[in-house]
Amino acid sequence: MTLLLKLSQLIDWLNERVGKGAFWLVLIMTVISAGNAVVRFTVNYSSNGLLEIQWYLFAAIFMLCSPYTLQKNEHVRIDVISSRFSPRGLAVIDIIGTLFFLLPMVIVVLWLSLPLVADSYHINEMSSNAGGLIRWPVKILLPIGFALLALQGVSELIKRIAFLAGMIDDPNAKEKAPTPEEELAAAIAAAKAKEAK
Repeated sequence: MTLLLKLSQLIDWLNERVGKGAFWLVLIMTVISAGNAVVRFTVNYSSNGLLEIQWYLFAAIFMLCSPYTLQKNEHVRIDVISSRFSPRGLAVIDIIGTLFFLLPMVIVVLWLSLPLVADSYHINEMSSNAGGLIRWPVKILLPIGFALLALQGVSELIKRIAFLAGMIDDPNAKEKAPTPEEELAAAIAAAKAKEAK
């Protein structure tokens, strides 16, 4: 099990690097979007390529950050139901969900997306819009993103089993750090207290 936990740590490291790297795509997408809007309204010029690159970047953000979201346990849950379970019960549900829903779905999407990407690359598929971009770079995000998600699913499965075996702490436990809203309120209160002096 120790070897599997090391594999889990390696997968977590990989998906954390990919996820945090993909955060920068948000900035790039925002700059392109703002630049495109400024050019469109000031010079009355627009480019389908610039519009499509925004869609491509959004797809990259979504596909590359999904495994990181799963790792950080920030994916969608039905909290009304899951909050009623003990940590061990929640770990069992996560194992069942990963084995019977997440991993089979990921395998099917990978299986179906590989020929799609190969065909797109082989014919050098282009957008049907004038001035549009080639399509295979965005389509390749499907197998890459789902492969990373499959790896993260395996990592989460290892962690849940190790938790049930008493080898690690609860992987579902949330850190007791202040929320961004609480941090902002504390900063505003500290600034007001400083001004009052």
